Amino acid sequence: MNSYLAEQAQALAIALGAARVIHCSSAAVYAPSDTPVSEVTDPAPFTPYGQAKLAMERRIAELADDHLPTTILRIGNVAGAESLFANMRPGVRVTLDRFPSGRGPWRSYIGPTDLARVTAAMLEAPAAAADRIFNVGAPAPVCMDEIARAARCSIDWRSAPGIATERLVLDTARLGEICPLSISSADPAWLVEDAHTGEIWP
Repeated sequence: MNSYLAEQAQALAIALGAARVIHCSSAAVYAPSDTPVSEVTDPAPFTPYGQAKLAMERRIAELADDHLPTTILRIGNVAGAESLFANMRPGVRVTLDRFPSGRGPWRSYIGPTDLARVTAAMLEAPAAAADRIFNVGAPAPVCMDEIARAARCSIDWRSAPGIATERLVLDTARLGEICPLSISSADPAWLVEDAHTGEIWP
């Protein structure tokens, strides 16, 4: 439904005379990488979800309208709204993949408050600056085991299967031109607190 919903959003925006449209894509359009991926990195989704999001982006490009600036946000992991937080409760045990490095998965996280700031900044930015694709996450990656400990969870480790992804980290330099986020936005304790304060976890 991703492409269909994007089409409907574009049509509604035109019908209402909207000044801008913001579409939510995902970091899942990228392949795992040992280095941060940027918006110019060739997408190579390895899951059906990522493939659907990339198809949506391409459909949006086909519908491009010079009179309707369009922003696409490739969002990383949102604290409180993804699988790790769904399995965490203070004091409980969570199972994480352990990679040969001895650590869990590394991802680009963003708290709900910071995501709201990003959205507001995109709406307020000059159209020419916001009419493109942006990676969205804190300026530094976070390891999931650090988040689990900040949430006061105990960790049960399992050996990461071959299909598991150790690192999927976003280069957010382009985002920083519109909405610079401080390094504290990647603090595991902040991510847990923000998810809780926003009443989306636990």
